[in-house]
Amino acid sequence: MNNVRPDWDSYFMEIAQIVSKRSTCRRRNVGSLVVKDRRILSTGYNGAPKGLRHCLDGECLREKMNIASGERHELCRGLHAEQNAIIQAALHGVSIDGAELYSTHLPCSICMKMIINAGIVRITYLDGYPDELSMNLIKEASIVLNKI
Repeated sequence: MNNVRPDWDSYFMEIAQIVSKRSTCRRRNVGSLVVKDRRILSTGYNGAPKGLRHCLDGECLREKMNIASGERHELCRGLHAEQNAIIQAALHGVSIDGAELYSTHLPCSICMKMIINAGIVRITYLDGYPDELSMNLIKEASIVLNKI
C-alpha cells in the first residue's frame, strides 16, 4: 500500500471542506475548524440559527434583493461558519485562545472581529472573500494568514 500522508494544513482543510457540506446557505458553502495543538476544538458551517427554518427551505433575502457578496451581512438570516465554530467552542466551555482557524473561505470583517477577540492567531483558507476591511483587520491584529 502506497500511503501518502497529507501535511497538517492539508489534513485540516480537507476536514473543513467536508464540514462545509453541511451548509444550508443558498449562495456559498463554508466550513471552518478551530484547531489547537493539532487537535480539533470545534467546527462550524454557515446556516440559520438552530431550530429555525434553513435558508435552503425558504427564500434568501440577499438573493432576492440582489445584494453583492461581502455586503450587507446584517440582512442574512444565517450565521457564518467561523461564527458557528466560535459559538460551539463557547457553548461547550472550550477555550480557543491561541488557536488556529481553518476555513474554506477568508473570513469577512464581522467574523474577523470575533476571531481577533477570541484570540485566534493563525488563519488558513482556500478561497478569498471580497472584504477589504477584513484584510486590514488581519494586518493590524498581526494574525498569520495562510492561503492554500
